[in-house]
Amino acid sequence: MKVSVDRELCYGSAECVHRVPAVFEFVDGFGAVRPGREQVGEEPEILEAVEKCPSQAITLTETPRSAPDGP
Repeated sequence: MKVSVDRELCYGSAECVHRVPAVFEFVDGFGAVRPGREQVGEEPEILEAVEKCPSQAITLTETPRSAPDGP
């Protein structure tokens, strides 16, 4: 899964930073939030951070799986 934060919508409530500090971080130490890493799993705390974002700025999208190598 790929996590992204719409910086136009994010107003820095920090709900996600407090819930999953290993994934989300403040931009320049305060204000808007960005993913500290983009590729994540479907861990419950990440799904909760997406659901609980007051500005609905966080999205998760499926990342394409690479095709298996040929024979």
